[in-house]
Amino acid sequence: MSFTIDPSALDWAKGEGLLPVIVQQALTGEVLMLGYMNQTALEHTLAHGYVTFFSRSKQRLWTKGESSGHVLRLQDVRMDCDADSLLVTALPQGPTCHRGTSSCFGEGGEVVPPLGFLAELDALIARRHDERPEGSYTTSLFDEGIRRIAQKVGEEGVETALAAVAQDDRALLGEAADLLFHLTVLLRARGLGLGDAVKVLAKRHAASR
Repeated sequence: MSFTIDPSALDWAKGEGLLPVIVQQALTGEVLMLGYMNQTALEHTLAHGYVTFFSRSKQRLWTKGESSGHVLRLQDVRMDCDADSLLVTALPQGPTCHRGTSSCFGEGGEVVPPLGFLAELDALIARRHDERPEGSYTTSLFDEGIRRIAQKVGEEGVETALAAVAQDDRALLGEAADLLFHLTVLLRARGLGLGDAVKVLAKRHAASR
């Protein structure tokens, strides 16, 4: 993985050699934590692929998860418009916070953007496709094949439409959730993901401006 950011282009002097770093979950957009990097920490992060900070308390480089194993796998680094702070996107391997939560800013999904769970669901279904754990409903769908999955999407689509005209909001939301789940499974069975469909929507939106 290659990165375009140039550590020497950042304004290290403004923060006396340290810049604030916001870490965001690459798939869901959840804000995980805030840390600080000096230039050496950033260069180490880029070279090794694991998010590394400069610990102000220990006065040394500190790779997140070096003792717990809950590392942050680097996906991208961006600097802000003033070149004096960084946004890091990463894939966490376990909880980020020392209290055992995914984020240092809240419990569970409190700070995940509302639609961020779709990315998490997509990733989970991808793992089910690869690992095929016994007893999993998703595994049974993949084992039955794409025709059966497509049939389920059709059934859920009809049930969603019927709920929209004949049932209450709770029923409609339940059917819509079932449809989204089975559609995600169908895409994965074809080697695709929700992100691929979203890219098509984004491209259409850009063309319509």
